[in-house]
Amino acid sequence: MDSSLERFRELLRLPTISRSDETLTDWEPFDAFVAALPRLYPALHAALTLEIVEGHSLLYRWKGSGDGAPAVLMAHYDVVHATDEGWEHPPFAAELVGDGEEAVLWGRGAIDDKGALVSTLEAAERLAERGYIPANDVYLSFGHNEETAGGGAAAAAAVLEGRGIRPALVLDEGGAVVEDIFPGVAGPIAVIGVSEKGLAGVRLSVEQEGGHASTPPRFAATVRLARAIVRLNSKPFPAGFSSATLEMVRTLGSHSTGPLRFAANNLWLTRGALLGVFSRLGVETSAMVRTTQAVTELSGSGAANALAERATATVNVRVAVGSSVAEAVAHIRRAVRDPLVTVEVIEASEPSPISPSSGPAWELLTETIEFAYPGTIVTPYVQLGASDSRRFTGISDHVYRFSPFELSFEERSTLHAMNERIRVATWLRGIDFYEKLISEL
Repeated sequence: MDSSLERFRELLRLPTISRSDETLTDWEPFDAFVAALPRLYPALHAALTLEIVEGHSLLYRWKGSGDGAPAVLMAHYDVVHATDEGWEHPPFAAELVGDGEEAVLWGRGAIDDKGALVSTLEAAERLAERGYIPANDVYLSFGHNEETAGGGAAAAAAVLEGRGIRPALVLDEGGAVVEDIFPGVAGPIAVIGVSEKGLAGVRLSVEQEGGHASTPPRFAATVRLARAIVRLNSKPFPAGFSSATLEMVRTLGSHSTGPLRFAANNLWLTRGALLGVFSRLGVETSAMVRTTQAVTELSGSGAANALAERATATVNVRVAVGSSVAEAVAHIRRAVRDPLVTVEVIEASEPSPISPSSGPAWELLTETIEFAYPGTIVTPYVQLGASDSRRFTGISDHVYRFSPFELSFEERSTLHAMNERIRVATWLRGIDFYEKLISEL
């Protein structure tokens, strides 16, 4: 069995689960993860210097032979919570199923995001073993709390900013090599995030007098909250194309046949109809053209026979590029239409600036993708989820989001869900991608 795969499995077995309340985080697996790396990757640790930031985030520096602008390759090693319930294979067993091209590795973090992190380590180890020295500095920035606060990446970016460093390229997790997303486009498509949506955690809350559940008022706190949620759900955010999404349409249109090619070549005529198609085609394309909202947490009474004195709901909002957190909150207040429902922003970050889809950094990414996945169409897009890369947009104009793995819709749907897994063949190809990329920096 490939030794790189065994190293990956060892790191996958560590339940590095981050918690929003860090006092509840079990730090022992994090410490074990960091302690294992010098043993697993000795050449890398001999060639690079390591700095620990924010307690558990890792910032490696690979000193280059020149003094040009460096590159930063990012990933994170924390994962979202998972229990054995509902999984075909336990989430932290790192079970390998199948052989050869059919082999699949199961586990929380296989895709998000230990897959990219370990691929990067494997590539760097190969190059370090051969004595490779990059032309300019290369930083490896591995966050420990991307799934929650993202403070590790923010601290790493602050360290670089304090040293006057402006990277020529920042690459983090994000898009992947996908198929069958856009009608009329045959073959694989590599989607590179040139921006990402903003993120807002919004709390809806209702406070009123409690009492015994045997004598409920017409509008108990939970009922008022439920009505607010239903109203909000019935008022989706308006749809619209960002400049990055329009560029994606043009790019894919030039490689398509049929209606999409016509629509892409005649946007002055078809833009409105195309917007409707994106809204109806599927959840991924719909999210590309609007701010989205999802109620994710609910709380009410602490007893079955007591009226809630406080009922709350958390709304996870992903703010479209071209919009703002303030606009999203205003939309929620208009949709709820109830002064007794408090709308409070818990956390927020605005949409990221759009990085250029031209120039040396972009060309290097496209050429490396072509090396790893020949014949793949490369296109910019707006990443739907938030990543640690947003912390680096203040120190670089060239921040991109791409994971070098070929992922089906079913595989992508396991992110933050049951049965997360990755095909071994595509993971190994990811190592080739990072080795080629680093060797060209």
